[in-house]
Amino acid sequence: MVSSRDVIIHTPEEIARIRVAAAATAQVRDTLAGMIEAGMTTKDVDVLAGRLIAQTGGRSTFLGYCGFPGNACISVNEVIVHGIGDDRTVLKDGDIVSIDLGVTLNGATGDTARTVVVGGKATPQVDMLLKVTQQALFDGIEQAVKGNHIGDISKAVEAAANHAKLGVVRDYVGHGCGINLHEPPEIPNFCGRYRGPELHPGMVLAIEPMFNLGTWKVRTERDGWTVRTCDGKWSAHFEHLVLVTEDKPEILTWPKMML
Repeated sequence: MVSSRDVIIHTPEEIARIRVAAAATAQVRDTLAGMIEAGMTTKDVDVLAGRLIAQTGGRSTFLGYCGFPGNACISVNEVIVHGIGDDRTVLKDGDIVSIDLGVTLNGATGDTARTVVVGGKATPQVDMLLKVTQQALFDGIEQAVKGNHIGDISKAVEAAANHAKLGVVRDYVGHGCGINLHEPPEIPNFCGRYRGPELHPGMVLAIEPMFNLGTWKVRTERDGWTVRTCDGKWSAHFEHLVLVTEDKPEILTWPKMML
């Protein structure tokens, strides 16, 4: 690992371990997403996440991180991030649930997020929110190439939100990842004049757009974790772990079979 205040460049040996942890994280994400249904509580979802993570041979990266009490972040509707599973929140058809989780395995860490619709049927407005947020993720990933800067990723993500007139969350951003959950650099979903560090092969980036149907402004609940939109309008969150290479970006949390 070569690190500075601005970037971390991982060694080939570290990248090999990060690939395995990221693949495990993707497997848990997609298996869990397929199990969510109406009538479950968010606590049920969190317990399932813990079981699926344990089956990988790894551990939850989030559980106990800075005191976080859950195996994963389970955020429903207007909750943007850091939702804590509980027995009071019962899912119903048409709700949207953002699953944000990490798996730490053999000293490496994966991090990923996906927003799903309970029951599979969304209103046209919510369907648009999810599609645009996910497309913004891929637009940002396309910019994660050698010689570009972090600001190129931010610019691509923000452009998708602006075109659809969606709010871009500013208080929470993407980040480097790989050995630790949070590594430099930060990756905002908005750009302004920010150019940020240059991208080099070996950097591993958690790119994660968070878009809202209304305002970008957020508020944090008294539990110190749960973050909601200030206007109560719904929010979506998608995240992939991406390796910068000599050529095109490699999505480490793309669905794949575990070896």
